[in-house]
Amino acid sequence: VGTLPGGCDSAGNCFCRAEFAGPRCEQCSPGYHSYPHCYACSCDPRGAVDNTCSPAGQCRCHGNFAGHTCNQCALGFYGFPSCTPCQCSREGSLHGSCEQDTGQCSCRPGVTGLRCDSCQPGAYGFPH
Repeated sequence: VGTLPGGCDSAGNCFCRAEFAGPRCEQCSPGYHSYPHCYACSCDPRGAVDNTCSPAGQCRCHGNFAGHTCNQCALGFYGFPSCTPCQCSREGSLHGSCEQDTGQCSCRPGVTGLRCDSCQPGAYGFPH
C-alpha cells in the first residue's frame, strides 16, 4: 500500500511513501495513524505534547487539555486555549469541574459566584 514505485532494496527493505514506515511499509510513520490509510495526526499544537498520536489517532495532551487532537480543555479546566483551572469552592460547589467556556462552577443551593464562594442574597453563613 505505502511502497514507492522503486520497489525494495537488496536487503528486502521497501522504499516507502513519507506517511508509511517499516521494512515492507506495513505501518504508519510517526505523526500518522490508521494504517493502511495513514492520516496525518493533526494534533493541536496549543494542547498537544507533540504531533505524534496513537494508532487510532489520539494525540498526547498536556494535563489541562483533552480531546482526540487536544483541542479542548480537560475536565476541571476552562477557556480554551488557555485552559485555566476551575478553582471551584469545595464547600460551595457540587463538583470540581466547571462550564468549559465561562468557568462557571455548579453551585449548591443558596450559594453563588463564578467559583461558588459566596452566599446568594438572603442567605448567610457561607461556608457553613
